[in-house]
Amino acid sequence: MPPKKRLGELLVESGLITQAELQEALKLQKQTGDRLGRVLISNGFVTEQDIINVLEFQLGISQVDLHGIALVPEVIKMLPERLVRRFKALPVKRLGNTLTVAMVDPLNVLAIDDFRLASGCEIEPAISTEKEIDQAIQKYYGMQGFEGVAVLEEGALLDLGEKFNLDADSGPGGAPVVRVVNSTIQQAVQARASDIHLEPLGDRVRVRFRVDGILRDMMSLPKGSHPSIISRIKIMADMDIAEKRLPQDGRVQIRANNRQIDLRVSSMPTIYGEKAVIRILDKSSRLVNLKDLGFAETVLKRYQNLIRYTYGMILVTGPTGSGKTTTLYATLNEISSIDKNIITIEDPVEYVLEGINQTQVHVKSGLTFAMGLRSILRQDPDVIMVGEIRDAETAEIAVRAATTGHLVLSTLHTNDATGAVTRLIDTGVEPFLVASSVIGVVAQRLVRKICPHCKISYQLPSESPHRAFMGAEANTAISLYKGQGCRQCDYAGYRGRLAIQEVLPVSANLRSLILAKATSEELKDQAVREGMQTLKEDGIDKALAGMTTIEEVIRVAYGEEV
Repeated sequence: MPPKKRLGELLVESGLITQAELQEALKLQKQTGDRLGRVLISNGFVTEQDIINVLEFQLGISQVDLHGIALVPEVIKMLPERLVRRFKALPVKRLGNTLTVAMVDPLNVLAIDDFRLASGCEIEPAISTEKEIDQAIQKYYGMQGFEGVAVLEEGALLDLGEKFNLDADSGPGGAPVVRVVNSTIQQAVQARASDIHLEPLGDRVRVRFRVDGILRDMMSLPKGSHPSIISRIKIMADMDIAEKRLPQDGRVQIRANNRQIDLRVSSMPTIYGEKAVIRILDKSSRLVNLKDLGFAETVLKRYQNLIRYTYGMILVTGPTGSGKTTTLYATLNEISSIDKNIITIEDPVEYVLEGINQTQVHVKSGLTFAMGLRSILRQDPDVIMVGEIRDAETAEIAVRAATTGHLVLSTLHTNDATGAVTRLIDTGVEPFLVASSVIGVVAQRLVRKICPHCKISYQLPSESPHRAFMGAEANTAISLYKGQGCRQCDYAGYRGRLAIQEVLPVSANLRSLILAKATSEELKDQAVREGMQTLKEDGIDKALAGMTTIEEVIRVAYGEEV
């Protein structure tokens, strides 16, 4: 017989949550309609592993690790797809007349009864993580019915609906191509992916997710499914399905896993067909504060001193995907107040900030960064954020705004902090304007954080080549950390990211060097003499503190210093 106790009672008895927290979660559950377990996890009361451990140790429900195991097709077929998807469960083993089913919620008596009726077997519930079950369902059920997709006429896909609620449209009753596209996006959101890559190869379609900055191979789809998948994505993003020879861009708002998601879609013709890349912008993500970005204490104080200025320019620099926009949003969040008129011009607006006027670039209508910036200057601003300085015209207007009583925040693509100064001059801005307008520069990179659930320490071998990067002698004892890999981090050893930074306040000595048209290297030498901690040094400190690995620091900061 299935256990009679409810999950909330078990967690309270185990001391993982209080009775008050349980009541709060039950109220939220009534509002959202989600499972209690998901509500508790999403609001930070417990982790998914906490729930698994309680059910395993207190009730004897076995834990099943679905990662890397092959399930028998005959067993998989014992439960219909509609029940598997509805209850997030998967049959994993049959012994005699007993069928073991891995479930996200093994206390669901109704689900167990449905499984018993459908299979004709006694059901032994087991527990697994929602992520592992979703991945297994995609692997074993997601491809079914795809034989018909390749012969669907592209025009027929136009009737699949104008509203894209993935939570409602992913059931087994929908068209196969709709199910697969929706399921892929849902998996990517659940995996915290920033991008989805759908790449046609010679014999298949490869699907990869970028998670924590690294591409992971997730699944392969039949080659014949490619035209319909691309057409479905183009229709969602309001792109031209008939145009296959030219690159296209599109955007769409969807709802997935009860979250509002913005997708930026890009298609590009390749020798095997069109490749699609989908950038995922989660509107429901919590806006971080400056203290959450990983600034070292002394570096954070330097930066907070900069953003207290009432005029001047602050630049955040780094390659694409280094968290520049997140840093700017956290900065605006820090300085926002009722007595300041803060206006932004962005491409696109990634997060909505309360109390701040945000404008989105629309090139087709003629609203460029330069045009938007000119208009902003007539709106009596105190603080202006320019999403990116892309051309000489935008640079010139932004610099002049910074010298006429406005605090201007923006981003540039350069390797280090001093490189941002010389880049501005290279765009055509006069050195005297750069010297008088730029008050500080932040250069940053993102490194993966070590998974806290499987983190271990180790001694760096004396013969390790990493010692040269760290500037350590062969006989010096150095303790570092790494992740062994576990189900919490999908066996990657990493979970989440943090920034490594260098903050450059522009001092009087640096202004003199800028006026003298000094090189980036000369500016950097002076900044280091004045106490600037470099990207490399900040990364090494965070590796020694167990926040990231030295391999990650080398990956993003190698070559940053001569």
